[in-house]
Amino acid sequence: MCGRFTLIHSVEALVEAFEIEEVLFTPSPSYNIPPGQVVPAVVCEGGVRKLVGLKWGLVPAWAEDPKIGNRMINARAETVASKPAFRDAFRKRRCIVPASGFYEWKRENSGKEPYYFYRPDGKPLGMAGIHERWVSPEGDELHTCAIITVDSLPPVSEVHGRMPLLLDGEELSLYLDPEAPLPRVARLLSSFTPPPLSCHRVSRAVNSPAVDAPVCIERV
Repeated sequence: MCGRFTLIHSVEALVEAFEIEEVLFTPSPSYNIPPGQVVPAVVCEGGVRKLVGLKWGLVPAWAEDPKIGNRMINARAETVASKPAFRDAFRKRRCIVPASGFYEWKRENSGKEPYYFYRPDGKPLGMAGIHERWVSPEGDELHTCAIITVDSLPPVSEVHGRMPLLLDGEELSLYLDPEAPLPRVARLLSSFTPPPLSCHRVSRAVNSPAVDAPVCIERV
């Protein structure tokens, strides 16, 4: 799963990396983003790429209780196109969640140890996601998202069995395009070329969402 990530790149860096044309949400730098927070996401609407804010934890439009989002932080690539909670969003409301890096935990003799994954070239990662709009009986809107996960590839597979679906370049553009043929988009779920990743072990300080500081990504 993907349950924690960082975003320390500037908005200007995100605009350049993801060819964003409209900035509707300005995120604050964070070294430890947990589920439930409003996170930045790139969406394509009317042919325009926009940076918006979405609460991490997807609430389907048909949900009676928005608390369902607490357990909908990830959508498995194997079922995102067919599972009732996700399939409509996958067809119509895809997004990219930018990240500077993400954490995964490895079971070791001393317990679960956190590792930090990031691009060695310093560029932001693009995590494939889906998003939804939920409206309460009172008319209040809630915009939410989930991050798609896949079976891990090296080097993540040495630490954990799942990782975010990471897209770049033409694959990222295809995924964001709402007019793209769905079969082509669906193929990305099992056939994609992730960017190179570096990793190192970090402090268990990251285990606490209350800790949001550079110590979270420092090598130990």
